[in-house]
Amino acid sequence: MKRRDFLKGVSAMTIGASALPFLKSLPAMGAPGGTLVTVMGSTINSLDIHRSGTNRPSYQVAVNCYDRLVTFGTKTLEDGSLSYDYDELQPELATEWEVSDDGRTLTFTLRENATFQDGAPVTAADVKWSFDRAVTLGGFPTAQMAAGSLEQPEQFEAVDARTFRIHLPHASKLTLPDLTTPIAIVINSELAKSHATEDDPWATEYLHRNTIGSGAFSVERWDSGQQLVYARNDDWACGPLPEAQQVILREVPSTSTRRALVERGDAQLSQDIPPKDASELTQGDQVEIVSTPIENCLHVLCTNLDFEPFQDRQVRQAIAWAVPYQAIFDNAAYGQGVPMWGGAEDEAIEPVWPQPFPYQENLERARELMAQSAYPDGFEVSLSFDLGQAAWAEPTALLIQESLAQIGIRTQIERIPGANWRTVALVEKSLPLHLENFGGWLNTPDYYFYWAYVHGNLFNSSNYDNPEMAQLVEDTLYIAQSDPAYVPNVQRMIELAIEDIPRIPLYQPSLNVAMQPSIDNYVYWYHRQLDLRPLTLGRAENE
Repeated sequence: MKRRDFLKGVSAMTIGASALPFLKSLPAMGAPGGTLVTVMGSTINSLDIHRSGTNRPSYQVAVNCYDRLVTFGTKTLEDGSLSYDYDELQPELATEWEVSDDGRTLTFTLRENATFQDGAPVTAADVKWSFDRAVTLGGFPTAQMAAGSLEQPEQFEAVDARTFRIHLPHASKLTLPDLTTPIAIVINSELAKSHATEDDPWATEYLHRNTIGSGAFSVERWDSGQQLVYARNDDWACGPLPEAQQVILREVPSTSTRRALVERGDAQLSQDIPPKDASELTQGDQVEIVSTPIENCLHVLCTNLDFEPFQDRQVRQAIAWAVPYQAIFDNAAYGQGVPMWGGAEDEAIEPVWPQPFPYQENLERARELMAQSAYPDGFEVSLSFDLGQAAWAEPTALLIQESLAQIGIRTQIERIPGANWRTVALVEKSLPLHLENFGGWLNTPDYYFYWAYVHGNLFNSSNYDNPEMAQLVEDTLYIAQSDPAYVPNVQRMIELAIEDIPRIPLYQPSLNVAMQPSIDNYVYWYHRQLDLRPLTLGRAENE
């Protein structure tokens, strides 16, 4: 059993059944092999991760209901908690794989006993159809596959029923890690095609509301905006059978209500709890908190260069000098995470990401830059954030609003429902000034920059377009970290990010999960979604 720190909690809040009518239908907590009740503040908007506009909370459906060819192993962190291990690839649907000497051909052997949830065997033809779908539908899934040099259906070959082959245009350090992501799922292609139409050849409407994978769970029920119910797949072949036979995921927007539910034991686990609650729960022993810094991730303030004033670099730099970083860290992050401001201006850039930028709160310097800009009298602009991220974003927005007013930038705060955020902020990229949170799934600096600083890619919600940056990213994605060009390329990327400052780093956040002491084997993943498969439900509190 891994070592864990039991963090303290304040006394549970009092809530009546009339305020939470669904509590009457919550199953009893308890026995291993029973039902797990979890709560989260965000909304799942689709069961199909390849669908345009599918939001981040929905990714957990792909994690738990579908398999991938390979996965990452697990490691124990210094505090005794568990994390995925980026340095260890393990089998999932593929029992073994070979990489050619030139790194351009990957051959996978599939499990003999893997079946979809309707009993059909998983074949290489299913893998090919699923990958063809991911690289064809466009948007985030297609771009994610492309990050691993997986771009065209012609690259994928079903050699025979159990042999699948990938042909690469060049060797890439990101291809195998890319196959672990929630995007690289394997779908029951024959069942999907039976629900396809001429207008919908990839069965997106059917897969929007149905899971047809070989994973450890299937979605038994989905009431959009309220709950999602998982049922265990007792024939899962890719790992030890999960303890939970059923998982009920309740969507509870109120942070105080989610906290009370897990403190009272009406829910056994609460996903992604706010820093304030995590900090306060350290005072008692009712609830256990696992807090993990999110690798390759930043909370940022984004200036959209499609908005004319933000095309002026001096305006963007002025905003970066006006942000009240310490106040945000104290009042929004509650001191949890890693500060990303106040780096030395006169030192060489380190080839690591993330790292502190040289900006810090300096209103005098900000005013000087505004006076030199094309907007010395300031301007008005909306400041938007995702309501699903309100715990940190609301206080951050209010503090930024107050500071920007002191340099002539007048903001109106816009609160956007979480179900709509991805579409307006990331797909349409229509928000002039907004708070965003992006973490690169594959843990290299060039991968982060691919997503956040290359024009047209999903998480470049700033519409930043710099040909030098784009070329640096393209040149660096496909070379090994030992290549002599790697370090200077990464250093130059970071220099450009600091000079052009389309994204203003605030801090590196931590992912906090609250759970009853009876829950064990929680594993942190880079995608920040709850992996239900390893959880054990029945550990005694006094163990």
